[in-house]
Amino acid sequence: MIDGAKRVENIEEYYFSTKLKEVRELAVSGKPIINMGIGSPDLQPPTKVIDAIQQSFNDDSAHKYQSYQGLPELRSAISKFYKNKFKVALNPKNEILPLMGSKEGIMHISMAFLNEGDKVLIPNPGYPTYTSVTKLVGAATVFYNLDESHHWQPNFDELEQQDLSKVKIMWINYPHMPTGTKALKETFEKLIAFGKKHQILIVNDNPYSFILNEKPLSILQVDGAKDIALELNSLSKTFNMAGWRVGMVLGNSNYINQILKVKSNMDSGMFYGIQKGAIEALHLSDDWFKNQNKEYTERRNLVWKLADKLQCTYDKNATGLFVWAKIPKGKTSEEITDEILYNNDIFIAPGTVFGSQGEGYIRFSLCVSKEIIKVAIGRFE
Repeated sequence: MIDGAKRVENIEEYYFSTKLKEVRELAVSGKPIINMGIGSPDLQPPTKVIDAIQQSFNDDSAHKYQSYQGLPELRSAISKFYKNKFKVALNPKNEILPLMGSKEGIMHISMAFLNEGDKVLIPNPGYPTYTSVTKLVGAATVFYNLDESHHWQPNFDELEQQDLSKVKIMWINYPHMPTGTKALKETFEKLIAFGKKHQILIVNDNPYSFILNEKPLSILQVDGAKDIALELNSLSKTFNMAGWRVGMVLGNSNYINQILKVKSNMDSGMFYGIQKGAIEALHLSDDWFKNQNKEYTERRNLVWKLADKLQCTYDKNATGLFVWAKIPKGKTSEEITDEILYNNDIFIAPGTVFGSQGEGYIRFSLCVSKEIIKVAIGRFE
């Protein structure tokens, strides 16, 4: 057998990849499993988006290699979307780079800016991919703790006490996954000042802005943000297009150009029809968000009832596609979620998937119909 590369020695298979195998096996064995652990939207994309991809198939360019920078019309649509929704001006020629999902962007950004031995500030709890990608490129992870007492915002006093000399990138994610904490303009302003002071590239991963959130924010709204910050965004959650893999990275043209150097050597452009569908999605009216959030509000109200059955507490002001709930003392997060899986046939994500600071919490997904959530509630009555 040929040994694997050293870069994968410390990388574990993604938790949901391994756990979902077990969940599927339980379902195959006849268990009536309800999956409330994964944030994969079950609602349909907008009808206009489906129509756009179908109508594109006979276009002359439909099946050719596409530009690494995406269609000019797509970059223009992204620019207009950010102007309308966030009041952020972006030059579609050189400040926007479409991606095949924002997860791809995490790798591209890391490859573009990190050398072996550089350090990366990663939120705990946070999206596990920040950690795995950092390790894959040979950089060192430096976790900064988020906790309920600080409303899941960075503690800048603690950050300033660390040796930051080798830190090159700081990952942030607001609205925050998994906690649902809203973005705060004050936090963004502090982050930009922090990044400039220590010459750290601040990258905000921002795919949940429009889910149950009346005041979406972008870090690029802060004066001077483009000097030291990038933002990732995605159509996956906002428009129920997770499988389409449409994301974007936004910011200073010099930063975007460095990322393009990586991306242009890793793919051959996004499928034409997907880009046409994305353009249509970005032009939708606010009615789309209002109608979708009405559904998510009803689902969340039911998930709160389920959390009550488990004697959990939660923040009713949180946003996003999940409910982050604090469990009663006495058992660990994984003990609770495994007990619920094996006794009640419901899969819920333990908070520890997202870091050690997730101990004592569990995460419910809202990507489950109201009817199924009611069935889940009934299993505790």
